[in-house]
Amino acid sequence: QVQLVESGGGLVQAGGSLRLSCAASGRTFSRYTMGWFRQAPGKEREFVAAIRWSGGRRYYADSAKGRFTISRDNAKNTVYLQMNSLKPEDTAVYYCAADPQTTGVTYEYWGQGTQVTVSS
Repeated sequence: QVQLVESGGGLVQAGGSLRLSCAASGRTFSRYTMGWFRQAPGKEREFVAAIRWSGGRRYYADSAKGRFTISRDNAKNTVYLQMNSLKPEDTAVYYCAADPQTTGVTYEYWGQGTQVTVSS
């Protein structure tokens, strides 16, 4: 069983930055692909970014490319999402997820989410 706890959300002005953190429990965290997703009010949850266990392969949604950076520290069982140049359309609840099968689509564990609000 894996438990994920997100933190770092908040209110920021457009153009600002936030860094989200996701602390994971479980000894095999370092083997999982980890992802960030978000869900805005009235919209479906969407993929934001993912990172392979070694940190060498990273994937981004088009909306995140060039502005967001996903990283991980396996020694700390933590994955991060650095978000720069934030826009009002980035406003959403951001979720961390773990993919034990490392397929990139089998996210079995989810955090409770952290709210990010970007004001114009």
